[in-house]
Amino acid sequence: MSWVMVSPELVVAAAADLAGIGSAISSANAAAAVNTTGLLTAGADEVSTAIAALFGAQGQAYQAASAQAAAFYAQFVQALSAGGGAYAAAEAAAVSPLLAPINAQFVAATGRPLIGNGANGAPGTGANGGPGGWLIGNGGAGGSGAPGAGAGGNGGAGGLFGSGGAGGASTDVAGGAGGAGGAGGNAGMLFGAAGVGGVGGFSNGGATGGAGGAGGAGGLFGAGGEGGSGGSGNLTGGAGGAGGNAGTLATGDGGAGGTGGASRSGGFGGAGGAGGDAGMFFGSGGSGGAGGISRSVGDGAAGGAGGAPGLIGNGGNGGNGGASTGGGDGGPGGAGGTGVLIGNGGNGGSGGTGATLGKAGIGGTGGVLLGLDGFTAPASTSPLHTLQQDVINMVNDPFQTLTGRPLIGNGANGTPGTGADGGAGGWLFGNGGNGGQGTIGGVNGGAGGAGGAGGILFGTGGTGGSGGPGATGLGGIGGAGGAALLFGSGGAGGSGGAGAVGGNGGAGGNGGLFANGGAGGPGGFGSPAGAGGIGGAGGNGGLFGAGGAGGNGGLFGAGGTGGAGSHSTAAGVSGGAGGAGGDAGLLSLGASGGAGGSGGSSLTAAGVVGGIGGAGGLLFGSGGAGGSGGFSNSGNGGAGGAGGDAGLLVGSGGAGGAGASATGAATGGDGGAGGKSGAFGLGGDGGAGGATGLSGAFHIGGKGGVGGSAVLIGNGGNGGNGGNSGNAGKSGGAPGPAGAGGAGGLLLGENGLNGLM
Repeated sequence: MSWVMVSPELVVAAAADLAGIGSAISSANAAAAVNTTGLLTAGADEVSTAIAALFGAQGQAYQAASAQAAAFYAQFVQALSAGGGAYAAAEAAAVSPLLAPINAQFVAATGRPLIGNGANGAPGTGANGGPGGWLIGNGGAGGSGAPGAGAGGNGGAGGLFGSGGAGGASTDVAGGAGGAGGAGGNAGMLFGAAGVGGVGGFSNGGATGGAGGAGGAGGLFGAGGEGGSGGSGNLTGGAGGAGGNAGTLATGDGGAGGTGGASRSGGFGGAGGAGGDAGMFFGSGGSGGAGGISRSVGDGAAGGAGGAPGLIGNGGNGGNGGASTGGGDGGPGGAGGTGVLIGNGGNGGSGGTGATLGKAGIGGTGGVLLGLDGFTAPASTSPLHTLQQDVINMVNDPFQTLTGRPLIGNGANGTPGTGADGGAGGWLFGNGGNGGQGTIGGVNGGAGGAGGAGGILFGTGGTGGSGGPGATGLGGIGGAGGAALLFGSGGAGGSGGAGAVGGNGGAGGNGGLFANGGAGGPGGFGSPAGAGGIGGAGGNGGLFGAGGAGGNGGLFGAGGTGGAGSHSTAAGVSGGAGGAGGDAGLLSLGASGGAGGSGGSSLTAAGVVGGIGGAGGLLFGSGGAGGSGGFSNSGNGGAGGAGGDAGLLVGSGGAGGAGASATGAATGGDGGAGGKSGAFGLGGDGGAGGATGLSGAFHIGGKGGVGGSAVLIGNGGNGGNGGNSGNAGKSGGAPGPAGAGGAGGLLLGENGLNGLM
């Protein structure tokens, strides 16, 4: 039989066809059973009764024979399917040894394989993740930072088809500065998701929170990755990471900058990250991240600058400056991005409220051919540009008078401290204005204003204003982000105001037909004995767009990232759980499920679980990464969320979230499991386990997550690294078990690498 050739795909397809035929025959038999097994007699005489009984018995005998034939048929189809699987397994076993020497030559010559995932950085070292294979492979995740204040490692770059690795989580500490999050890895050259920047470390001992890592750059057709949020600090919050740039031919936007970390007692908030730039031809710049707030006498931080658009697209809006609730000055707003050919300049971000209102950011200049300058843009010194602006304003006047919004141009920002809504963008194109911050209440804070709607053709919805702080009562609710229509993204919801109980964040605006929904706003900080606010819901994506934080994508779009849980400073009160990532649209053509949000940190209670990554589309699309677990100062670290599964046909599984570290006599959280790939795709990497506490008690580091398995063609995901055993010189600690690598595809692909201990 050595000359016999079998195609497993054809065998499996034939088995599926036979199963369909059998199902159709069974349905026909069932339909005929009623009329053939229980015949009515033609009359009341004995002959008619006997004839009906004879034919009824004949029908019953036929049904019994059909049932036996159906059972035999099912066994035959099952055997045929199993035979196809056996042939596929035999081929995979034959291919795997052939792939090893090929990979060895590429590794020796270039330092990376042809097919295969890059290795994860070792836990507790801050080592960078290895690059994925030149052809197929995900970049390895960066290693977690060393105990104390170590920075996380950078994620490795993806291959031609592959996703960039996530930046390593930094170290959370009870004293000293938190470590910086690692940068996300760049996406593959053609397709694949850009890596998300690592979250900066949380510090509770009188110092600075770690800076968030920068988002990775998109592939040729991909959007940029989101920058990581800065960690909160007792004195100074960490800066948010910059958003990644979109690919050259991408129609998506640049990645949004990360939010700056908050300062809790006397220092400054962290600066918001800058928005990423769009691709060369079409797309808007990413919005700048909001500056971190200061809850004491320090000043609020500056908002991040908006990103640059493509030839056609609006400049990104600058992020709003952070507020100061304890007597300091408000932070300045970020600068808006500048238009290129056709498109408006981005609005400058509003200044934060405080003892002195922060200065508004400088607005961007409109495009050379067509576009209006963003609000607060400086006066032009070019007569030609001034003439262009005057002509556009003349055209806008009747539209503004009759409808309350211009034809071309951005809506105005709401006045800070009033809770006024932002103005709507131009009917043709324009960004909505940012909502104003809510009023400062003697008891309860006022709600933030809603962001204005974006323009019909393209334009981003305005960011909702943050809720006003409450002196003794509730913090104000953040304003909702503005909605968009065709190509624009929905605006982000405003953050909840600080108070005895923090205000809830505002909902993100719904995205346009071809664009993304806005992220929900973060919940506000509560007093030392109160609860933090709940994060706002993300906006839904349009038909082709991605959902905002936790929102589901449109029919073809990506799911939104789950919102981060709020931090808790009250004894025995856990932080908020991370939100689940939204699922991608059913007919998504490569869009990913959203990443799960990270769990909120807490002082004495156990850390909470990170959110689960969203699933890819029904047939196409990668699963979202699971969120990292919440840090705990003296309890056990929270477990990372599981990565989402990919679409059934093409797509990679999402990476599992990293387990959180613990600083006291406690155990690190377990890493989340990687998601399962589609028929053609890579299994998701398992998340790294969290480090055990730094005390001398016997505690074990968190388990590394299991790598996701591939199906037909693709590599299995790498197993997560086991958690570190604590400070050197301390007794009793033990590293956590490493996660096992996922199985490679039946036809082509290598098994994932086991994690390290």
